[in-house]
Amino acid sequence: MKKYAILLLGNLAFSSCYKLDTAPYDRVNSTTFWQTEEHALAGVMGCYSALKKNNVFGLQFAYDNLTDVGMGYDPVGFGDVIAGTFTDRSAGITDRWKSGFDLVQRCNHALAQIQQMELEEEKKNIFIGEARFLRALVYFQLTNLYGALPLYDESVDINLDYAELKNPRSSVADVREFILGDLQFAVANLPVSYDAAHTGRVTKGAAYALRGKVELYNKNWGAAISDFEEIVQNKSNNYGYSLSDDYASLFTMEGDNQPEMIFAIQNMGGTGFDYGMPMALYMGTRSTFGSCWNNSMPSTRFGDSYENKDGSPFNWNDHFPNYNENNDVKKQAMVSTHNNGVLTHIPDTAKLLDIYRNRDPRMMQTLIVPYSHYLGWNANAERDMTLILATGVNENFGQIRNNRGWMTYLWRKFVPEGNMNGALTNREHVPINFPLIRYADVLLMLAEAYNEDNKLAQAITALNKVRERSDMPGLNSGNPYLAVDDKDQMRQRISHERKIELAGEGWRYFDLKRWEQLEDVSNNFIEKSIVGDNLVTRQYQTRHKIWPVPGQEIEINPALEQNNEWK
Repeated sequence: MKKYAILLLGNLAFSSCYKLDTAPYDRVNSTTFWQTEEHALAGVMGCYSALKKNNVFGLQFAYDNLTDVGMGYDPVGFGDVIAGTFTDRSAGITDRWKSGFDLVQRCNHALAQIQQMELEEEKKNIFIGEARFLRALVYFQLTNLYGALPLYDESVDINLDYAELKNPRSSVADVREFILGDLQFAVANLPVSYDAAHTGRVTKGAAYALRGKVELYNKNWGAAISDFEEIVQNKSNNYGYSLSDDYASLFTMEGDNQPEMIFAIQNMGGTGFDYGMPMALYMGTRSTFGSCWNNSMPSTRFGDSYENKDGSPFNWNDHFPNYNENNDVKKQAMVSTHNNGVLTHIPDTAKLLDIYRNRDPRMMQTLIVPYSHYLGWNANAERDMTLILATGVNENFGQIRNNRGWMTYLWRKFVPEGNMNGALTNREHVPINFPLIRYADVLLMLAEAYNEDNKLAQAITALNKVRERSDMPGLNSGNPYLAVDDKDQMRQRISHERKIELAGEGWRYFDLKRWEQLEDVSNNFIEKSIVGDNLVTRQYQTRHKIWPVPGQEIEINPALEQNNEWK
């Protein structure tokens, strides 16, 4: 079994015996539980275990549906947000607030108990540093969604005050300072690494990386650069981070704990170990283990944004005249027909696959493209599947079926193949670790901070490392279409590279929000199929940039005020 003690502790300590999945979090008797180092570790593991809940980070990938990268349907795919019909009573809005603050309180409970324990000071501070990092992480996520937030720390006595958590909202600036305070403690007290049995616990490098990200979002370029350079240049310690040689391997069970993973949710699967995340269920298709729903799909415009291998912009018209302008040309180039699964007409698939293979390699590592193959699951066995663009395709024919009947790209990244050699027994619990901070992400954030700090050459160097890993030519490497001369051009390159590199990881939404570009990709935009059919119309209002405070929370706590945009 490939996963580690961190998972076992979190699962066993908090799935059945201690019931910390319920609120208030006072079900563990502190006179019998919070006594030993093992108890402290198990208490912190209860905080880690909450990260994978759907409304914390368990559906992180679905945020891409709210951008030019993806599209989705139903609440789990943010269908109501895409349609612009969400309100302060919508389940997704309400549940993410509640689940986020549940994790805050879980961290606070662990902190309050551990601080009183008689442990070796260094070990105690590691546990405290982990809990404060996790509290900072969830507060950062919540403030990026809702803006100003009520602040609660470990001084709240869960046994006495749980029903009286009625603080008003603190300003975004105050929330940020609270987050930075937690991360300062984490940076000072967390170790550079753990032994193999504790792989996945928060490290000093992860604390630097998250603090740099907070500073980046605050446009504090110098502080962001300092934190990112600390771990990229190994200034104070040998952190050991590096880019993986193989991009695709990062999103498989075999490669998900490589040195590129600075902090990832550790997932487990297999009989009796339902402790993963639902990438199969919501990113996979009817051809995926368990028969899944593709509530999250890559958009056609995202697929078209992948560059050619030489770094030049891709254009379908270079391969099929009038393709971009004429849907009939698209269908002639792309669509097959069949009779009960037997193909009666098929386009020039050799040409199509050559076109796709001549693109940025990350395209076919990230997406299932038309007429490419995928190892699926059908009739309780592995089966080779092909994405055929035709009406009435079916997995029983060995064809990949979009649950909506749409002709779209589909996710390959994070979607399991077969049953993962027996490791996958539940489509809601995929045992592939989900990265929240990767080294490639840090390099791209460092490139952004350099660029905004007028250090263009250093920005290009940092970004090119990410491109070169995937055998893409670097910026300013000779070809005129790779030339970058100024800050604005570099901003466009950073946006593109983050979109491609981090697709399916859910960060595009937060990037576009902070760059004030969310409206540009959302306002009345019609998402189309590969062959030009209208699929989804995005309805965007300026107030959608910030989510409303859930109405139910305001009723419970009248001290909360609604965001001005939603009054």
